[in-house]
Amino acid sequence: MNTVADIKISRVTKSKLSELNLHNIPFGKFFTDHMLEVDYENGAWGTVQIKPYQDLALAPSLAALHYGQAIFEGIKAYKNEEGEGAIFRPFENFKRFNFSATRMQMPEVPEEIFIDGMKELLKLDQAWIPTFAQHSLYIRPFMFSTDEMIGVRPSEKYKFMIILSPTGPYYSKPMRIYVEEKYIRAAPGGTGAAKTAGNYGASMYPTAIAKEKGYDQVLWMDGLEHKYVQECGTMNVFFIIDGKAVTPSLEAGTILAGVTRDTVIDIFREEGIEVEERPLNIDEVISSYKSGTLTEVFGTGTAATISMIKELRYKDFVMEFDVEKTSKTKQVATTLDNIRYGKTADTHNWMVKI
Repeated sequence: MNTVADIKISRVTKSKLSELNLHNIPFGKFFTDHMLEVDYENGAWGTVQIKPYQDLALAPSLAALHYGQAIFEGIKAYKNEEGEGAIFRPFENFKRFNFSATRMQMPEVPEEIFIDGMKELLKLDQAWIPTFAQHSLYIRPFMFSTDEMIGVRPSEKYKFMIILSPTGPYYSKPMRIYVEEKYIRAAPGGTGAAKTAGNYGASMYPTAIAKEKGYDQVLWMDGLEHKYVQECGTMNVFFIIDGKAVTPSLEAGTILAGVTRDTVIDIFREEGIEVEERPLNIDEVISSYKSGTLTEVFGTGTAATISMIKELRYKDFVMEFDVEKTSKTKQVATTLDNIRYGKTADTHNWMVKI
């Protein structure tokens, strides 16, 4: 079993940080000085290495490139007003990562590698955590199969890595959303609850069609009736209906169990706002809008955090929302930010110090 003492660390001779302005930096374009890498072979994990960020040499026959055994997570680290770094709820992502690994017939990654390795990597690159509002250090753990052969079967070898990317806001303004009726994100029995690369690859074509129509993202419907709300782009979604927060339930296994989603539910309930996790028909969304009881819609996710939605279009019916009056969305976003940036007490111990 790997421990912190087992990690082999090679440092850069000069940091790239001095060449970069972390203010208003785009999402996912720049990466820190170091990365974590470890291989799985012969039924065991090898030596964990933290080394300078660099390219990989991969065989054309690499199994992941042909059969899609690839999973990942998204986590964020923040700095408080004293300049101390902390990771937001990494143990929840650790559990979900291994859920995805099981679903994709991949080996689980031990806590000593995932959590302890992440902490060591962040200690090395802690200076990369931006201190500006709505900025953070995005943490991307991922794993892919590395057998070098063609054949539809689970790989015997895997590579687990963590890379880091400083980032600003994912969506810079409230979104316009197109309700997708033809294409689906997931179906019962599929991989919708796992964070596997193929889910995101399959989403790109319908998203591109929505963008051609002037929309930022799609609202996915269920795979059977195309009537029940699933996710919004790469986010979970919430509707404020008659003062209650309504979000699609996870029971069917077609929706990713978002860490931010779970956090928002906890915050709402603590602040006295009733939350309903249940199937939500698009017809109910429309009728609630027409009656005036649907007042706010927003998405939640690690990258996006809390993203306001100003417009929903279903067929030819357009629903518009005044984002200046989205009181509950702003309330939960402020509460979440205050915890992440250390402005209020972290009573849940969500922030894990580096």
